[in-house]
Amino acid sequence: MNVSRKPPAVAQTPGFAHYSVAWSPFHNHRLAIASAANFGLVGNGRLHAVSLVLGPGGPHGINVDKFFETQDALYDIAWSEIHENQLVGSSGDGSIKLWDVLLNVSIDFPIRSWREHSREVFSVDWSNIRKDAFISSSWDGSVKLWSPDRPRSVTTLKAHQSCVYQALFSPHHPDILATCSTDGTVKIFDLRNPAYASGPNSNAFTNPVSAAALTVPASVTELLSLDWNKYQPFIIASTGVDRLVKVWDCRMVANAPPASEAVGGVCQFQISGHEYAARKVQWSPHRADILATASYDMTCRIWTTNPPPGSSHLIMIHDPHTEFVAGCSWSLFDEGLLASCGWDGRLFVFPA
Repeated sequence: MNVSRKPPAVAQTPGFAHYSVAWSPFHNHRLAIASAANFGLVGNGRLHAVSLVLGPGGPHGINVDKFFETQDALYDIAWSEIHENQLVGSSGDGSIKLWDVLLNVSIDFPIRSWREHSREVFSVDWSNIRKDAFISSSWDGSVKLWSPDRPRSVTTLKAHQSCVYQALFSPHHPDILATCSTDGTVKIFDLRNPAYASGPNSNAFTNPVSAAALTVPASVTELLSLDWNKYQPFIIASTGVDRLVKVWDCRMVANAPPASEAVGGVCQFQISGHEYAARKVQWSPHRADILATASYDMTCRIWTTNPPPGSSHLIMIHDPHTEFVAGCSWSLFDEGLLASCGWDGRLFVFPA
């Protein structure tokens, strides 16, 4: 295990605590940060568009190019998969907004806005397969499927009875998505299920469906984050208040009968090490056995699911943050390059 010592590239946004960071799927130097004033408890939010100063040996610095204000905290962001300059963000006032980062900084309104959720929208995710679709999850217990060209949501899933902290499309199939919640479960939904089909007697917009293809009882406490393995279909990592990273084999969902809600999933193993709740987990897009976590213990940690005999799962600790680390994100272009962001208002980009 190594402690990160090489000075990372850093950017600071005074007065705004970071909740999420995301890399552009089109440019290896572009990132975006979702942030909030007063740690997200009250006040405005802000979307920051930033860019790396690249040089020999990796990033030498980070420029904050522009920002867009929101009336409430901004909790998550996702880059568009069809337009290189657009991204969507989720807000504490229940709204979802679409921005174009090429617009002048003096224009602080989005190019499109939706407001259907009744409580805070805590996550958004853009499908990398169905590139004209993204999903949102909310504290109201619902998950909504959207198209950027439509004025209202395409489908509503009543995924959980309590807060849905995250919802993610499968990177292997356009109709499969996973959710995690305060109820401690991971749920897998299949949009091909006839229960989701719209028709004269079925309308998922006004009468949301709640049948999951698989429910995984993953924790006795709140689950704050999950992620799909990019190389192994139906392998999911979850983490949350129990401080554990658990890896689940959910392949049984492929054989679940239509319109049924199976309970199962096999925990392949669990990893411990964080001192406080883990806020974010993300598999590496470059290797099937590497993942990163961000935690309230003010660290970002790198793990392997396949350590040498007698070795620890822990590869590295990144610990320059001075407040809760809320987000981490792997570069899609440069293997081993990771970004972390936290409530200290600092973004770090470092080789992991």
